[in-house]
Amino acid sequence: MKVDHYEHDKLKSRRNSKAVRGTSNVSCVPAKQSTPPAPGTHSGWPSVTTVQFRFYAELNDFLAPWQRSRVFSQTCSRDASVKHMIEALGVPHTEVELILVDGLSVDFSHRLADGEFVSVYPAFNTIDVSPLVRLRPPHTRPARFIADAHLGQLARNLRMLGFDVLYRNDYSDAEVARIAAGEHRVVLTRDRDLLIRKEIVHGCYLHSVGCEEQLAEVLTRLELARSAQAFSRCLNCNGLLQVVPKRDVEHRVPLHSRMVYDRFYECQGCLQVYWEGSHVTRMRQRVEKMLGTPGTDG
Repeated sequence: MKVDHYEHDKLKSRRNSKAVRGTSNVSCVPAKQSTPPAPGTHSGWPSVTTVQFRFYAELNDFLAPWQRSRVFSQTCSRDASVKHMIEALGVPHTEVELILVDGLSVDFSHRLADGEFVSVYPAFNTIDVSPLVRLRPPHTRPARFIADAHLGQLARNLRMLGFDVLYRNDYSDAEVARIAAGEHRVVLTRDRDLLIRKEIVHGCYLHSVGCEEQLAEVLTRLELARSAQAFSRCLNCNGLLQVVPKRDVEHRVPLHSRMVYDRFYECQGCLQVYWEGSHVTRMRQRVEKMLGTPGTDG
């Protein structure tokens, strides 16, 4: 199956003698040689192959400048997997949604052959690629996250919207990878070397530096806006909030607040008490801005 996308995507087979791989009647067994194999070969087979690559959209950010937004040739070891070569070029596997080889969709295990043309695409928001080869199982719903040590504010913003986000400022890369694999979490990071770890199945590299822009990236890429449940989690520890009787927590609330407010919430994790003070109106306006939803009266 072929896909048209971006400024051009007229994918043509680089092997005119084959419409589909494996249909040629040419023997794959090398001819018997009367002389020793040439240097750089093994038993008559070349030790390297040359493949053409084309990366699209934001995947170009990971490439060397001369490789961006153009077709380029790349040598690789014989029988190298397409996943190995994509990551060798600097693109984490978590950022790739679709791979076409000579116009046919393949998975990460595809072994590259000399002369193949490889097109590599990021996540699609408007094109349904489900009929094509899936590179990974879908992430869990609702999405669960783990943010690396440099994304504390993003973690708080996502928690404000009700998303399950693990975060500590002392996480090592190995810990992030282990937790993500064990708990089926999406890794949020600006460290592409972290996303190359084979244990990580789902990840989201953040191209933006600013907190608001990073949040918009995550919400858009993973289509999260409709599943937000604002003010349902603790900003500090990620625990769920539950309504509690005022009498059970009023001794832990400032005098003015317990005289004015009657509705209180307690974190099931760290036992932090929350109430709808004057700041909640500002927080709701902020949430509406984050989600792109219109304001409401009251």
